[in-house]
Amino acid sequence: MQDKLEDKLEDKLADKLADKVEDKVEDKPVVIIGAGVVGLTLAHGLAKAGIRFGVYERDRHIDARGQGWAITLHWALPLLERLLDGETLAAVEATQVDAAMGEADRGNFLFLNLATLEPKFRIPTNKRRRVNRERLRKALLARVAPQVHWAKQLVGVEARPDGVTARFADGSSVDAALVVGAEGSNSTVRRLLFPSCFANHQLPVRVVGASVELPPHDAQPLRAIDPLLFHGCHPETGLFLWVSLLATPATTASGLYRYQVLLSWRLESPADELPPSDAARVALMKQRAHNLHPTLRRLVDALDAHAPVLQVVAQDWPPPPAHAWDNRHGRLTLAGDAAHAMTMYRGEAGNHGILDAVRLCAALEAVSAAQKTLPAAIDEYEAELTVRTAPAVLLSRQACLDAHDFAGLNEESAVLKKRALNLPLGLS
Repeated sequence: MQDKLEDKLEDKLADKLADKVEDKVEDKPVVIIGAGVVGLTLAHGLAKAGIRFGVYERDRHIDARGQGWAITLHWALPLLERLLDGETLAAVEATQVDAAMGEADRGNFLFLNLATLEPKFRIPTNKRRRVNRERLRKALLARVAPQVHWAKQLVGVEARPDGVTARFADGSSVDAALVVGAEGSNSTVRRLLFPSCFANHQLPVRVVGASVELPPHDAQPLRAIDPLLFHGCHPETGLFLWVSLLATPATTASGLYRYQVLLSWRLESPADELPPSDAARVALMKQRAHNLHPTLRRLVDALDAHAPVLQVVAQDWPPPPAHAWDNRHGRLTLAGDAAHAMTMYRGEAGNHGILDAVRLCAALEAVSAAQKTLPAAIDEYEAELTVRTAPAVLLSRQACLDAHDFAGLNEESAVLKKRALNLPLGLS
């Protein structure tokens, strides 16, 4: 009992001291951990607002690791258009997997019967841009590159009433007004904020993907289904297939179309586990695809026998309720996958991350203008984030499971339900 009373007194004293400390974020920089899409988007917002910042990335340079295949910017696209300067926005537009589509794309999104190629559902259309993730990251990096520090692996933070210190594996450190963890689903900052519940939730689904190049005459049947992307499920086996254009002959050195091919299935026995080698995984993908419609089977069969095959771990992390966040009196918070990792089956993770960046920028602008204290602004940011994204994570989890149950799918299934639920007023 005495220990609890002492803890409460310490918290109250810390709150009072924090209130007395100047909350002007320009006194110290905002430190962003992670130079991914969300971290760099946040950097642009802070630069536009005139708020000092630094981005600290564990990789040694931007090409150190593959950055995935492509992502769809849909309901967050207007937010990005308002946040970025004209030059960067033009560079982002140029990262489209098929720039010729541009405004002509109507956002058609088909869910197919993989045995017959018949559309089972047409997911509601909206404005979208299908962009190459790696090129998008480079487009966002260009203007803020001087503020990005490479080979900086975060190992710890020390929060104080007047700021927070981020410490890195190379022995260096930086003092900040706020540390933002935007370093993905295996976030170190998340681990520091939630030491007892930071681990991702693992789903009983196995997901593998590879890329394949096709000559125009082989790509034409796929582009006839949809010029950019489509997905579906086999009614008998429950196999899920995702097909996405990655590049056209206009942008590939080979003069070929490049496609992303992704397969997933429910984990029901040890036989459903993935083999360790790429060659064995390619063989497994071809075996799993044997009863797909011939157009789709030919696509999977076109994979090179030794193509690199990536396992996409089916996992998520619903953010805890806002009252459970110990943000060290506004000195430590999360954004993007670090705050709400979700599966790919609703295609919303990146869009929510962009909205995080926009809202966090607005919160810090209010602090800079002395309209709010830093603790109050971060508390409000986290409260909205949890209300918005916790249901989105769980809906994406259900979508992952629904996507492998063709007979059970209907208009209310999570994989088909309207995107952009629980958005702040004026954004939905």
